[in-house]
Amino acid sequence: MDSMDLSSEKSPYQVVARRYRPQEFDQLIGQESIAKALSNAIETGRVGHAYLFTGARGVGKTSSARIFAKALDCVHGPTSRPCNECEICKSIGTGDDVDVIEIDGASNRGIGEMLRICQNASIRPSRARFKIYIIDEVHMLTKEAFNALLKTLEEPPEHVKFIFCTTEPNQIPITILSRCQRFDFAGIDARSISKRLEQILEKEGAQFEKGVCEVLARRANGSMRDAQSLLEQLLALAPENVRLSDVHQMLGTVDEQKIFDILAAIDTNRPDQIFTITNQAADLGVDFAVLTEQIMGVFRDLMVVESGCDVDMLLYSPMARFEEMKKIAKTFGIQRILASLQILEQTIQRMRYSTQVRLLAELALIRLVHLDRLKDLDRWIQALRSGQELPASPARPAVSAAGASAIPAPQMRNDQEKQLSMSEALAASLRVSAEKKNDSSGKIGPDPVFTPPVQKEEKALSPTPIENPVADLPQENDNRLSLDELNNAQMKEIWMLVIQELGGMFKLNGSVCSEIEIKKPDQIHILFPQDCFMAKDFCEKNLHHLLSALSQKIGGSIHLELGLMKSEEKEENKAPVYRSKRELMREAFANPMVKNIADLFEAELYDVRENGR
Repeated sequence: MDSMDLSSEKSPYQVVARRYRPQEFDQLIGQESIAKALSNAIETGRVGHAYLFTGARGVGKTSSARIFAKALDCVHGPTSRPCNECEICKSIGTGDDVDVIEIDGASNRGIGEMLRICQNASIRPSRARFKIYIIDEVHMLTKEAFNALLKTLEEPPEHVKFIFCTTEPNQIPITILSRCQRFDFAGIDARSISKRLEQILEKEGAQFEKGVCEVLARRANGSMRDAQSLLEQLLALAPENVRLSDVHQMLGTVDEQKIFDILAAIDTNRPDQIFTITNQAADLGVDFAVLTEQIMGVFRDLMVVESGCDVDMLLYSPMARFEEMKKIAKTFGIQRILASLQILEQTIQRMRYSTQVRLLAELALIRLVHLDRLKDLDRWIQALRSGQELPASPARPAVSAAGASAIPAPQMRNDQEKQLSMSEALAASLRVSAEKKNDSSGKIGPDPVFTPPVQKEEKALSPTPIENPVADLPQENDNRLSLDELNNAQMKEIWMLVIQELGGMFKLNGSVCSEIEIKKPDQIHILFPQDCFMAKDFCEKNLHHLLSALSQKIGGSIHLELGLMKSEEKEENKAPVYRSKRELMREAFANPMVKNIADLFEAELYDVRENGR
């Protein structure tokens, strides 16, 4: 009865990744160069004493280490083609051989474990040719454990070989790296993974639709083990007939047709179609983070296609749609594709810290719809540089590079009213002085009320100093004022208006000036307080910008001179007055430079000290 029960027991089930694990160098997929190097080392007798296998997860590091150990210890070896039939090869394949010790670096990471390895290394193997230590995730060892291993690793006994496997070689000390032969395992391309999955499905006797293995391979991101794990899960869902719908249901993705429907909606400027597709995806239980990654992958392929690459460079799109993708890429243009990739990448980053992933996905897709004008950006820039008229579009009127615009009259009037409202106080004060001047001269003429000119299209500021920027302005601008019509108070009001319009650091530094004086018909002196020398230096460095802005308000040639106010001389016989800490703080708060610094950096005044105290 007992013997019958034992014979009737089924062997334990092994997952696909273990059952179809490579057993020879020829079965290593995507690592042909490494397999050839290890085989040649065995054939030529140039086998080292320590090897380091690095690479991402599931690319064949541990499998290569086992194959290498079998090739060295096989009864017919050392040979590049182990028999896989002797007891040693079988036990190494299952990880049970007494002379091939596999160690997990994460759970045996201390100095004690490494000392035991060094002590046991001197003992000869029990039955095999070499005693081989395979340490997986070796980067998890402590610094002390690495140091304990150094001497044995550099000069091990002749019968000892070390094989280290890791996914993070940058965490391994350089002293260990210099004692090992390093092999970097690259990620496996999707076509090789897809071909291997098809072979496995055929051996399993399962029927599958075309494209199933391709979708799994793209999702694996270069890891054969991840792809086989996904296939194992898929066979549990549909053991006999695997369909594409089953794959998308398991992965939480959408089929390729919906992705291209989204591209069509973006191309035709149909945001309503975007919401229809996303609503259908939500009904199917699609993960919107995965959907965004799918769309980003397709835009990556569009970038490759628009750059002139061949069909072999596609990673996330089916090769059968290559011609369709060429048309889409040509319609979008490289600028729009690059901007779309940036939007999608930022959206994926934000999704990691948000619970509103659907909202973020829809927001990104609608932003992609409104990128249609980017394809004309290069053409507009070239037109501006060459002085030609910009092409008109439904969203914007034609504008010439010289600044003349075809803006409708009501809109232009609104812009003028906005400019007038910004300088209303200055215009009122100037009107009074202009009327007085007309009365004293006895001439009757138009009221010279200051009216700022209509702003034209901004141009890039020249880095070279401008000696007389008025000469470059249109001569028909007759509503500018002359210096002989202004007094010092009015000139200061114009100065404050100019720095307000320039904004930024101009507003911060220009507002601290304490006195403005018109010395000559074409010369203006601007004085800053003694402790505001940094504001004066900034204005001097950007003098040509200030001259250009002032010349739009004042006619004629303008020269600016910047300086610091002279400090008052102290009386010789007057004793110094002691001021309290509170008085010093109050005086510091009244300083305009301190105020501006506090506002700019949101800082608080901590301490004030007078000279000598």
